[in-house]
Amino acid sequence: MKTRIFLTAFVLSSFFVKAQHVGSTPEYVKMLTSKWEGERSADGRPKVSDGLLERLQNCTLEQIWGYLGNKGFRNQVEKNWVILKPGETMVGRVVTAQFMPMRPDLDTFVRVQGKAEGRSQHGGINIWPIDILTKNDIYVADGFGKIKDGTLIGSSLGNAIYGKTGKGVIFYGSIRDMQELKETKGFNAWIKGSDPSYIKDMTPTSINAPIRVGDVSVLPGDVVFANEYGVVFIPAYLMEGLVTASEMTGLRDEFERAMLQSGKYPSGEVHGDWAENIKEEFRAWFKKYPKKTAITSKEVEAYLKKEGRN
Repeated sequence: MKTRIFLTAFVLSSFFVKAQHVGSTPEYVKMLTSKWEGERSADGRPKVSDGLLERLQNCTLEQIWGYLGNKGFRNQVEKNWVILKPGETMVGRVVTAQFMPMRPDLDTFVRVQGKAEGRSQHGGINIWPIDILTKNDIYVADGFGKIKDGTLIGSSLGNAIYGKTGKGVIFYGSIRDMQELKETKGFNAWIKGSDPSYIKDMTPTSINAPIRVGDVSVLPGDVVFANEYGVVFIPAYLMEGLVTASEMTGLRDEFERAMLQSGKYPSGEVHGDWAENIKEEFRAWFKKYPKKTAITSKEVEAYLKKEGRN
């Protein structure tokens, strides 16, 4: 009996040693994101289309929050950020990294494992997540809120990130060189603070694994939407339905505002459940809608029928 227990423990310990990577394998990422049925990046992350990302850019935080809440995702929004360039919106595909306070034995293991995985041995190991970034990725890191000596990037690495992705970063931690980075056109950052110090006593323990960003659990391949009102992380498999629903909500809201400002109908008829005459008014309004939208007349009819707002 003792021999059997020992063998079982040995097999399990061997499995966990072999399974321990700094960077997640594509197979592991695929298991984490198994509900996604579309294209994937080489590292296994869901590859939401650029077209959907562009459409998401025009959504609002409230529209996204409402849709996710209805799907049972109630902890997807993190607020209270320091934003490098307020007033801008940034969307993209998430690459995750987790940093932990440095302890010598763990740091040594990470460096040895990183070398075995073929990660760069030149410069600091905080560049490892940056090395794998691609177009329209957003580097999201859990820096455990460290500000002084917790600066994950400065201006040089910020420009490297922008060159690879055309995007910026979201760090539950800090950056340095705020003035220089603010002058980098197209780059933006949502951070918890900034400091002139260099990064010190931090170890990247995982890349493309689940991380915590404040109150949110974030997976590699999530889509992030960030603006001055907050940051929301969206499971990739919900993106298409979310964008369509958000666009429809936006159309309805715009129509309601136009009707309410015109005074043509009582507020309760416009802002509540729609009667048939309001539905017809909406159809006519949509046919003359001047702005570019991906919503079709067929989708409008499906919305009116499904919502039951008559």
